[in-house]
Amino acid sequence: MLLRVRVALPDRPGSLAQVTKVLGAAGADITQVTVLDRGDGRAMDDITVFCPESTPREALVKSLQSVDEVTIEGIWTTREAPGTYPELEILKYITTAGDRALTTLVDSLPVLFSADWAATTAGSRLVYASWRAPREIAVPDEVPSRPVAMTLDDGLHLIHAPLPPLALSLFLARSEGPAFHRIEVHRLTRILEIFLSLPATERSVARQLRK
Repeated sequence: MLLRVRVALPDRPGSLAQVTKVLGAAGADITQVTVLDRGDGRAMDDITVFCPESTPREALVKSLQSVDEVTIEGIWTTREAPGTYPELEILKYITTAGDRALTTLVDSLPVLFSADWAATTAGSRLVYASWRAPREIAVPDEVPSRPVAMTLDDGLHLIHAPLPPLALSLFLARSEGPAFHRIEVHRLTRILEIFLSLPATERSVARQLRK
């Protein structure tokens, strides 16, 4: 079982070593550490671990709670293989996908962001969604004109990203784990900028709108 562990901890030597030590003692094999934030004496890290099915997630929580000044932001499953550069692979596929550029992007985003589903809408109409998305997407009444993270009343975490050149909105959703971090929003924004620059993008959207 591949898990993503997000923790806030003191930004001082030895703090991360304490966290990795207790995770290892709990049976987790640490495969990757990503620093999301540093400032005001605190840091926020995403730690990817391989955890055997015999090791309950509660054991990881208990081990982390034993470390002073460490806050558990969330633990959730991920399909993003550590030590790889998945954005580059996905962008390579998208550039050669032709009329399927939009569907390739939407199907890939949940894996890239350890999320549940992604979808695009034109107004209230669902244009295309990944396989775990609901049949109807509840579009917020008021959304900013730039990509932004939000959490709905039911606890669903979203990134809403308007795509003005295509008259579409993109939604990326995660029900498990913490809210999307601003680094994740920035990462998605850059991917979408490349997507919008591709010659086949408008053609792939037009194909979906005709369905």
